[in-house]
Amino acid sequence: MARNWIPVRGAQGDHSRQAHADMPPGTFEREISKEGFFGPAAFIHHKRPPTGWTNFEGPLRPRAFDLAGLNADETSPWSAADVLRNAAVEIGFWTFGAPMPALARNADGDQLLFVHAGAGDLFCDYGHLTYRPGDYLYLPRGTMWRLAPSQPTAILTIQATNTHFTLPDRGLLGPHAFFDPAVLETPAMDEAFRAHQDLAGDYRVEIKKRGQVSTVTYPYNPLDAVGWHGDLAPVRLNVADLRPVTSHRYHLPPSVHTTFLSDRFVVCTFAPRPFETDPGALKVPFFHNNDDYEEVLFYHAGDFFSRDHIEAGMLTFHPSGFTHGPHPKALKNMLAQPKTATDEYAVMIDARDPLEVGEGAERVENSAYVDSWKTA
Repeated sequence: MARNWIPVRGAQGDHSRQAHADMPPGTFEREISKEGFFGPAAFIHHKRPPTGWTNFEGPLRPRAFDLAGLNADETSPWSAADVLRNAAVEIGFWTFGAPMPALARNADGDQLLFVHAGAGDLFCDYGHLTYRPGDYLYLPRGTMWRLAPSQPTAILTIQATNTHFTLPDRGLLGPHAFFDPAVLETPAMDEAFRAHQDLAGDYRVEIKKRGQVSTVTYPYNPLDAVGWHGDLAPVRLNVADLRPVTSHRYHLPPSVHTTFLSDRFVVCTFAPRPFETDPGALKVPFFHNNDDYEEVLFYHAGDFFSRDHIEAGMLTFHPSGFTHGPHPKALKNMLAQPKTATDEYAVMIDARDPLEVGEGAERVENSAYVDSWKTA
């Protein structure tokens, strides 16, 4: 539905002409916006960083979890550690080193697997794919599948509950921006798939529906398809195939990195990109109140330039409703970066509805994260 926003065009005091660039000397910009970064917005210039709190109590506090500490070997994705969830999305972290003894089928919604570590094979109704770190594996709702790792594997799981994953509309940029759909790879009914069909014995299929698991047993391998056709299938996308959209004069909002859409959340991917080169342009994420979305970041690999003491395998959670932005160390490079480009891979999930922290995440929380914005 189109919105008839209350019409305001105003300015007071010392301010820049352009968002995220040429701020009044010695000031720190904070954005307040509607609908993430898509609605009307105000840009307020402060004398001090808006995150300079000395104490922060209550449920809005920013939180961080070291998911690398969730190292229990689970043979089923439905036993993965529960990290964050609401009615529209479930986020988990799954580690395992042996082939899944049973097949899986998600009847609750489309499934997205992000491979943080490991390598191996995916077998499904449609055929065979290999996987490696940095892969997104998209599994349409109802797909029957099994992973057989050749290396110990760690996966961030993202479920679109009772709905779908789609690709974003790139608008004037065209459909080939960020990544060309031609790089999406579908399973092949190759020799490895046919050899997998011939394995003897009983086969169990664990079907998840309404958060509960039902088990169906077959006296043969039900991945016995000999062919398929249509316009629905699993796909593989690796972060190395992403080509971020950039501007040398303007720090673009995180939404430009949207990789997958669902009804009530988006999945974005931060990949290496050049820093802005215009002298007056911000070169770090801007302070902002994202009052409409819960912000989740999973740090996959590299040097996370806007955060201090964050390592690969960690996940941060910023509930909607408070001001946040770069850590003090990163803020020193607000207008001049020592490097020419970022060196990071991270998965961001922005959820429209409040998220609940799962028991798995609670076990590996870094309770000192809220103090990481302090300058002393």
